[in-house]
Amino acid sequence: RLFDLDPDLLPLFQYNCKQFASPQECLSAPEFLDHIRKVMLVIDAAVSHLENLSCLEEYLCNLGKKHQAVGVKVESFSTVGESLLYMLEKCLGAAFSPEVREAWSKLYNAVVKAMQRGWETLPEGD
Repeated sequence: RLFDLDPDLLPLFQYNCKQFASPQECLSAPEFLDHIRKVMLVIDAAVSHLENLSCLEEYLCNLGKKHQAVGVKVESFSTVGESLLYMLEKCLGAAFSPEVREAWSKLYNAVVKAMQRGWETLPEGD
């Protein structure tokens, strides 16, 4: 769904300087699947620390810096969020109520907000 929503994101997913010719090629690449696992680990950490997301602040800020360094724009995270919500809706079916959707949106937005601070932080020494 990610590349359906924004095909311009495809060039951001390069592994070992390899440019994917199509979304399908990217989606089947082991490196992309590993990246998806890492994204889900971040989501899992956020869920696990729901009562104290601030303990993830430094990690998420650094993760934001890493994404900025490879050319990711903060705006791209809204597309990723839409894709996440779509996946949850498809997996949960009727259990994905408006309240559940809102809770997931709030959690995802909190994660993105913390990552966004990585864009706003200057490297040390500047």
